[in-house]
Amino acid sequence: LGFKGIQLRANILKEYGERPKELRALLDGHRLELVALSSGGVRIGPGIEADEIAKHARNARFMHDAGGRYLQVTDSALPRDRKPAAEDFKGLGRVLTEIGKRATDLGIPLGYHNHMHSLGESPADVDRIMEASDPRYVKLELDIAHYVQGGGDPVKAIRTYRDRLLFLHIKDVESLPLSGTSDPARAYRFVELGRGRVDLPAVFKSLADVKFRGWAVVELDAVPDKTRTPIDSAMISKKYIEDKLRLKIQ
Repeated sequence: LGFKGIQLRANILKEYGERPKELRALLDGHRLELVALSSGGVRIGPGIEADEIAKHARNARFMHDAGGRYLQVTDSALPRDRKPAAEDFKGLGRVLTEIGKRATDLGIPLGYHNHMHSLGESPADVDRIMEASDPRYVKLELDIAHYVQGGGDPVKAIRTYRDRLLFLHIKDVESLPLSGTSDPARAYRFVELGRGRVDLPAVFKSLADVKFRGWAVVELDAVPDKTRTPIDSAMISKKYIEDKLRLKIQ
């Protein structure tokens, strides 16, 4: 399709965890750069944080050995039985910073991925996580569709975090009809570019305004229409970028 890079999930470690150089050779053969590894959700709490830091540090080592660029983490720190407290954000910021230090030592920058159903869902909560973590070691990996669904404007996020923006996930999101007692905040679906309510022209204009020169990864969690294939969806997004935004896939 002409895309120059790829992001992989941590399940790739089941096959290549002990063979990073083989993965590097495979991607080189397809002329693909390993942009990022989705390292999973960071947990916080007594007795688990040391293991969490060690796990993600190992994944950073894998990325280093595989010739990759970035390590991405979400969080699994949202309390199930109460509202988030200040200590939750401080704790996550502390653990993210420790992971980021170890990743940075390997030459692999760490990006925190804002995400629905996590501690970093709303723009205000993303701000709290960014404030609680060390900007030298923890950057923002901005997912524009999650940010919109969480109630935010990605254009503002790009301007606010212009000096801390590591890379982006580019996808769209549409609202779904409510049924029964559905939570409006949960009635959504991720879709191909141009088929949802993200103001994509404004997003790309803001990236140009701040002179962002990093990666923007076209992502889609699942094919929204069962009559289409993943390749179909990728082509729809690629066509939107080239025809509507008049940008070149690089």
